[in-house]
Amino acid sequence: MPDARAAPTRATGLTPMSLVDSVRRTIVPIHKEGYVFIAIGVVATLVLGQLWAPFGWIGTLITLWICYFFRDPVRIVPQREGLVISPADGRISQIATAVPPPELDLPAEPMTRISVFMNVFDCHVNRSPVAGRLLKMAYTPGLFLNAELDKASEDNERNALAIETPAGTIAVVQIAGLIARRIVPFVKEGDPLGQGERFGLIRFGSRVDVYLPQGVTPLVGEGQTAIAGETVLADFSGNDIARAFRGI
Repeated sequence: MPDARAAPTRATGLTPMSLVDSVRRTIVPIHKEGYVFIAIGVVATLVLGQLWAPFGWIGTLITLWICYFFRDPVRIVPQREGLVISPADGRISQIATAVPPPELDLPAEPMTRISVFMNVFDCHVNRSPVAGRLLKMAYTPGLFLNAELDKASEDNERNALAIETPAGTIAVVQIAGLIARRIVPFVKEGDPLGQGERFGLIRFGSRVDVYLPQGVTPLVGEGQTAIAGETVLADFSGNDIARAFRGI
């Protein structure tokens, strides 16, 4: 009887994944905007730990949370024309009719506004809901009220973008929240934007509003969880079947 232990291994054509590759695919990337905050956290942890050991443990937990906050996961963007996808991770806090911010110079006509509220545990990297050209971008300083309040759209610090697409122009507004103190843009006026492309980041709790032209029906509901770059908010083609990779 042949020795089974001596039998040659059948070739499968597959290369075994190394341990390094496994770890690399498991760990969620961190956006470069977070590096300086992580470095500050590490230094503060080392200094405080020398003063009193419990301070070091507290600093370690805070530093780990900073790493988590600035995570920048890979997203699978739906590949079909006409879809409007969520620009932010978070909860659909409101769907209402409102006039877009005046600084965008869009017609002063009501549009359908979908608000996505991000708490401090959500990923805060924002992605373009559509493919198009950044027609205008305008930063407006303001207050830091609770981002869930309706008046935060007018009173809070915000960064508004008008994106021109073949199906019409939509507005996207990053709104700083109660804790947020800085909106960081990654793009400039005139830039082409791919659907799902990263266009900015808001630090530490905030909200993003998407203004859709009248007649475009939202495919999400208030209270629903949205995932940036994946959850479908609306469909310019007018199809009433809700589509989303996750979150619907």
